[in-house]
Amino acid sequence: MTTTMNTTTLSSTEPDPAERPTRLLQGASNFRDLGGLVGLDQRRVRRGRVYRSDHLAGLTPDDLRTVLALGLTHRIDFRGAGERQALPSDVPGVTALSLAIEPTVVHQVNALLQSGQAPTQAETVELMCQTYRLFALKGAPVYARFFQHLLEQTTPLVFHCTAGKDRTGFAAALLLSALGVPREDIVHDYLLTNRLYVRSSLVESHGPAHVMDVLWSVQPVFLEAAFKAIDEEHGGLDNYLAGPMGLGGQELQRLRDSLLEA
Repeated sequence: MTTTMNTTTLSSTEPDPAERPTRLLQGASNFRDLGGLVGLDQRRVRRGRVYRSDHLAGLTPDDLRTVLALGLTHRIDFRGAGERQALPSDVPGVTALSLAIEPTVVHQVNALLQSGQAPTQAETVELMCQTYRLFALKGAPVYARFFQHLLEQTTPLVFHCTAGKDRTGFAAALLLSALGVPREDIVHDYLLTNRLYVRSSLVESHGPAHVMDVLWSVQPVFLEAAFKAIDEEHGGLDNYLAGPMGLGGQELQRLRDSLLEA
């Protein structure tokens, strides 16, 4: 069974502010349900099954009660070791699984700034695009484990990184792609980060405004770079899902049956 994704250039249209989801948690601004989008055969992604978020270190007592009421049983953490240590995001009653991807772009930018070579806005955008290419290629084993966990655990879960926009954003795009959600709708969900995410006071960020504005936002070209790398290296999304992601015909069908409404 093949996906229904197209390979056209990603739209740069930002979501209408009026369509912004209601903020569910006070201590995690980018927390949201992936459900509701229309996938393969006009079947909607199930609500209440898979959530995406920024870090969960700032959850309030009310937030914790809300999270537990959602029935979350697992938390997939894409952050690196230093990030996890700096901002512990343990949630009582929720099992954590670390699938670490180190924040290399932050290290690259910091190294440039410390050497007095502040990148231009265009150079920062290119650094982000390269990061997304690495997500798709070098990070493939991590994202394959993400899919494996989704197949093994059919109870509600949340996956996140620090801002919930890049490592998490690519994971969400891959998952929605596997479920047959059209690319335009995937980009729409991806860009919601620019409406929802509030830079956390718990996360230090220093540098020129034009650099920070790129690092702490999302752009269609970032995601486009990842999908282009997939096309060039693997001959398309179907081959990528069946190969590096480990989603052969049976596995892909199981994933869809689990996460798409009947």
